Amino acid sequence: PTGTCLKHLPKEASRRPSHPTEAAQFSHLYSGPCSFGHERNVLTALCQQNSYFESVFVFGQILMDNKAHSGKVRISLHNRATIQECKDPNVSGHAESYARELFDCLVVVVCVLSLLLCGRSVLRGILLQHEYEQFFKHKLSRGVSWGDRMEFINGWYILLIISDMFTIIGSFIKIGIESKTLSSYDVCGILLGTSTLLVWVGVIRYLSFFQKYNILIVTLRAAFPNVIRFCCCVAAIYLGYCFCGWIVLGPYHTKFRSLSTVSECLFSLINGDDMFVTFAEMEQSSSLVWVFSQLYLYTFISLFIYMVLSLFIALITGAYDTIMAQSQEQVRITDLHAFIAQCTDTPCSGKFRGPEGPSCSFLCCCE
Repeated sequence: PTGTCLKHLPKEASRRPSHPTEAAQFSHLYSGPCSFGHERNVLTALCQQNSYFESVFVFGQILMDNKAHSGKVRISLHNRATIQECKDPNVSGHAESYARELFDCLVVVVCVLSLLLCGRSVLRGILLQHEYEQFFKHKLSRGVSWGDRMEFINGWYILLIISDMFTIIGSFIKIGIESKTLSSYDVCGILLGTSTLLVWVGVIRYLSFFQKYNILIVTLRAAFPNVIRFCCCVAAIYLGYCFCGWIVLGPYHTKFRSLSTVSECLFSLINGDDMFVTFAEMEQSSSLVWVFSQLYLYTFISLFIYMVLSLFIALITGAYDTIMAQSQEQVRITDLHAFIAQCTDTPCSGKFRGPEGPSCSFLCCCE
């Protein structure tokens, strides 16, 4: 292993202690990176019979951050791994690797076909929407509402398009990892994991065809506009508490050192987690700041748990009650459905047929 640890530290911090009980001086330390690298061969098992060797180089860096000079040095570790494939042709175990790459290519082909079909459906919906708007504008001199416009765009197809794109990109990265040309494990995992999540969410689409199973989708669709407006108002108060806690309590509490940790701490407090620990870890060196922290935490917890969460649940409950009441009454017909209902001809009547072109096949074309 090779490494350089203390070359970036001050002289009094990097000086080797002359006595076992003597400690290095970090009083003047601002930021001390410690870099090291290690290379070794790793035996990777593909299955019980076959295995192969990999040459792995791991580069790590330990950062000791004392920018705050608060008496606590923050230590963080960052590492990066580089893998080189063994080029010995006598090494066994490549058959399984080729099979996985073939399966990944098959997944990419299927996702590309799904992406093209969903994209074609969305494009046709947009063109039909434009034609519908022009008809209402020129023939009926009326505008089209936003709800009627969205009837032509299937949101499930957009979800499938995003999922297919993530799967295609993630599969290519996975093939690169298998061939030892890439080492982006995190990006590959995020893309494939997100695509899997979107695919399982898309399963709800098939449940929506049953009236008794689509209550979740219908309720979320009805409550979504009010929930967004409510969240915009709550976000202003939440950000105010975040900035206030970061500015005032940052030097006295480890959970308020950065804006991201403040947001994580406050969000956990809303859900009732780590309440006692948050109160107990507050330093009492300053009585004024300690009193302010008590008022800050008590008001935040009382406001968001007893009022904000209750109102949020009330919005969802109100949307659910509205959906249940509408299911027992006559459904309101939109302009789009009323326009479609004016046509009483069946699809097989022949009135919807366009001019037929020449009949072509793969072998010949006949007119």
